[in-house]
Amino acid sequence: METRNYFAHSKPGTANKNEWQRLSVHLVGVGRYSREFAGVFGAGEWGFIAGLWHDLGKFSDAFQEYLKKSTKADAHESELVKRIDHSTAGAIWAAEKIMILGHLVGYAIAGHHSGLLDGRAVGACQENRLNKSLEPWRHGVESLPRFRSTPPPSIVANALALRGTDKKKAAFKLALFTRMIFSCLVDADSLDTEKFVAPAQNAERFIWPRETLGVLENSLERFIDNFGKSDDQVSRARALVRRECMRRSNDAPGLFSLTVPTGGGKTLSSLAFALAHARKNGLKRVIYIAPFTSIIEQNADVFRRALSEAATELGEDPVLEHHSNMANKENSVASLLAMENWDSPIVVTTAVQFYESLFAAKRGKCRKLHRLTKAVIILDEAQTIPVDYLQPCLETIESLYQDFGSTVLLCTATQPAIKFSKEFKIGLREIQEIIPDPISLYSDLRRVETRIIGTQSDMELIPRLQSERQVLCIVNTRKHAKKLYESLKEEPGTFHLSALMCPEHRSQILRKIRKNLDQNESCRVISTQLIEAGVDIDFPVVFRSMTGLDSLAQAAGRCNREGKMEALGILYVFSPEDCAAEKFVSDRRNSAAQVLALNPDPLQLITVDRYFQLYYWDQKTRWDSKAILDDCVLHNNHDFPFSFGFATIAKKFKLIDDDSCDVIVPFDEKGASLCKELRLPAYVPKRKLLRSLQRYVVKIPRRIWNQHIGHAIELVHERYSVLVSAEIFYHQETGLNLDPEQDFLQV
Repeated sequence: METRNYFAHSKPGTANKNEWQRLSVHLVGVGRYSREFAGVFGAGEWGFIAGLWHDLGKFSDAFQEYLKKSTKADAHESELVKRIDHSTAGAIWAAEKIMILGHLVGYAIAGHHSGLLDGRAVGACQENRLNKSLEPWRHGVESLPRFRSTPPPSIVANALALRGTDKKKAAFKLALFTRMIFSCLVDADSLDTEKFVAPAQNAERFIWPRETLGVLENSLERFIDNFGKSDDQVSRARALVRRECMRRSNDAPGLFSLTVPTGGGKTLSSLAFALAHARKNGLKRVIYIAPFTSIIEQNADVFRRALSEAATELGEDPVLEHHSNMANKENSVASLLAMENWDSPIVVTTAVQFYESLFAAKRGKCRKLHRLTKAVIILDEAQTIPVDYLQPCLETIESLYQDFGSTVLLCTATQPAIKFSKEFKIGLREIQEIIPDPISLYSDLRRVETRIIGTQSDMELIPRLQSERQVLCIVNTRKHAKKLYESLKEEPGTFHLSALMCPEHRSQILRKIRKNLDQNESCRVISTQLIEAGVDIDFPVVFRSMTGLDSLAQAAGRCNREGKMEALGILYVFSPEDCAAEKFVSDRRNSAAQVLALNPDPLQLITVDRYFQLYYWDQKTRWDSKAILDDCVLHNNHDFPFSFGFATIAKKFKLIDDDSCDVIVPFDEKGASLCKELRLPAYVPKRKLLRSLQRYVVKIPRRIWNQHIGHAIELVHERYSVLVSAEIFYHQETGLNLDPEQDFLQV
């Protein structure tokens, strides 16, 4: 194919060029992978072009000379070769050969190592890269397959058609398409390179058989049938939810909502819908997204139990978890590799991981994005989208089901009012509710009575908690939780929960709480909001400090959860005496207070709808407070038609504006042993140890970390923060105690 031998990668440890990878082989290999990935959303030839042209700069003599001089490591990954620019050439070629739209591919090619660039900026930017002087490289392009002119994908055509009516929306759609092509390219590049450089690792990647979704669907059906059929009201309501989910799974891909109260069986029902819907419509996978790792861990365990037969039959765990708390889970090499690009039939991840990846610019974070196309995306607790990012998030969700062939399922007990209307023009269109009569379902599953008891001082609240034998009290700050606990800790069966306790500590406390509840012993729990979602516990009485209506509904879900009480459970909603310390919930609390003044039942759907109208609709100035959509611009300029601020957007888009540091706590014998291993003088970072240590991490603000580093906190190997003298600074009941005020963070 080539008149002269050009190489893409050397073979570590050998100067024998016969063992090196030919450049043409690499370019075509990446092109084929990328075509396969982009073909899922109708852009296969565009993916192929991106792959075929991504390394044109490697035809330069400078790059080839480097390969001759260095055989110690793969040139693709070495820091030295990254300084030999081999990415810009393909971007220039794309802009030259494909009029106007080639610039979209050019962004992906130019950024395939360092990340997507801003279109125009002072310093490094796409426009400057296209005007950069490079080592001669064009002589090698003649050896490549000829470029066949191909029409733009329908996604691009539809976006361009919007230019006359909504230029900002058109630019945003084109930017998302570019990011998807970038994802296809970097995943393809990584896989083809791995295949050559690390063939043993590449061989560990699991190949899922075509019938995988059917196997999973059958396994789930058998699991649910094994429960038998109860005839109580809750069981009948759960059966109705599943039946409707299966009926609507026959529908074409689109946007659905599943409005089911907490405890209504929506976790397994939504999975049943997703698997059946994916199989019937030729979709590739199910991606389950939840706001908190506690929900993810609990529901992933439920999924695994339900699909255990399928895992045995397939020979690999079909449930891939991707979040921070993955310690103490036995993961195969295949599943660890699948985390890199979400190559799994079921992916379970956090809302932060989902949204921030969709607005990311770096290679690693974007690699998995193309797996979101032609998938069933379950957004659990969909109401947790922050108002400051509402418009860009809704635009992205809309594009996933309109442009990329996916189905999105909004799954929650408190459906947010995010449907398009004259008053809410950024809302989602064509939402299809799965439950025919959600109001009747809520009535059938009503297990809790809500009582609004107004402002309560701690002196008034404590006797109320003492009078209850089993009670859960959820407050908004760690400081308040600790204060109430200190006043109640002499009462039998009193427990404290907050994120000042490391995950392993919290798990141990939760086991004790469940034991007391199961054995009908005294149990009083003072907790922050971390207990509201994903923690399967059942109290007869719950007290909840005033907050957003969605959180009140989650708190109600911890009360009479299984409906086994003869009477209704009771949710007491109160306002703490020191609301000034809770500014972080003021918007949500004020919106809730307004609607509860008109209707004191926070669980009625009409109340929930009005709450989200106040919380979302009436804050128009905050819908895109970071001006993310403004960073995507179309120009009437053939030389540079698209200016997308990819790098700037990635910096702006932070769902959790969290300037915090991790502190590792030697909490118990295992934690102390892990910290001891970490401190070994010749320690080399090991994935298994670091993952295990995540169970012993507490997050604190950087200002607190700065105060205690070198004293209460030791920096091990100049990288890992480890708590010193845990017996002094870590309490066995309330957790980390470095700040006398304990008023940092909320959970």
